[in-house]
Amino acid sequence: MPFKPADNPKCPKCGKSVYAAEERVAGGLKWHKMCFKCGLCQKLLDSTNCSEHEGELYCKVCHARKFGPKGYGFGGGAGCLSMDTGDHLKGENA
Repeated sequence: MPFKPADNPKCPKCGKSVYAAEERVAGGLKWHKMCFKCGLCQKLLDSTNCSEHEGELYCKVCHARKFGPKGYGFGGGAGCLSMDTGDHLKGENA
């Protein structure tokens, strides 16, 4: 009987196998420790500050900025008077 290695889950970010010693779980998927970072600011995440949206990881702050409520009352102070169109939040793929 030939040797058959165990099938390990693949990391959604890099596509390589994730082993139990290095796995982080979010959104029902298993990630490498170094792939487990925010899609916008690249901050390393842990279970207390990560949010998953459509297969991409974000820190709580970036997730709220990108997908949270917009408009009057949510910006706070002079920041909501900005003429910024949000191009820096679209990511590399847009």
